[in-house]
Amino acid sequence: MPIQKHDDAGRPKRRVGLITGIAVGAALALGAGALAVTQSGDDSKTPPAATDITVEKAATVLDRPFEKPDLVLTDTHGKKFDLREQTKGKPTLIYYGYTHCPDVCPLTMSNLAVAKKELEKKLPKAEIDKLQVIMVSSDPERDTPEHLGTWMKSQDPSFIGLTGDFPTIQASARSLGIVIEEPVKEKDGTVTSTHGKQVIAFSPKTDAGYVLYNGEEATSDDYAKDLPKIMKGERP
Repeated sequence: MPIQKHDDAGRPKRRVGLITGIAVGAALALGAGALAVTQSGDDSKTPPAATDITVEKAATVLDRPFEKPDLVLTDTHGKKFDLREQTKGKPTLIYYGYTHCPDVCPLTMSNLAVAKKELEKKLPKAEIDKLQVIMVSSDPERDTPEHLGTWMKSQDPSFIGLTGDFPTIQASARSLGIVIEEPVKEKDGTVTSTHGKQVIAFSPKTDAGYVLYNGEEATSDDYAKDLPKIMKGERP
């Protein structure tokens, strides 16, 4: 999966990611375009869950799941949000993106919102209410709680937006094998942002991230098909 790099005007700038622990040729043979784990910095900090994958349709099922980040940020109401504590035992989808993104981020959140509406036609409200869809801002300087809240409501009022200081957010993304870089303001005033496109699903049984999607390629139908199983902690 390429890393998405673009400015606010929507001009794409792509950088190909590296697949940690797997030969690129073998990964392509498996059709592992749905996965990109890019390593930067100290090799000793390579996320341990970035290897041993099984590719199944839109979803990449991880043989060694990711641990949920120990992350405390600010929600759209300006209140502290402890990710581990407040999503414990709940099916949780996490995506790193930003509100000024011209393409991938709104597409990803829209697909999740459409999928959730489809589930509402089939599943009891009590089950739907357990589902946590979270976008962690990769552009926290501009994504204030108020601004992020307005944007998230336009996607789905139940979706959770989190913001905070960039180093904390970047470290949490890195623990999940997701690369994000601090936004850069260009001379023309636009801002270039680089962020991974992964959506990671965490099991309500183990609180571990065991399913990965490419947010640019996964469709609302893919999510709608898989979520009933993910909500039970099952393999999609």
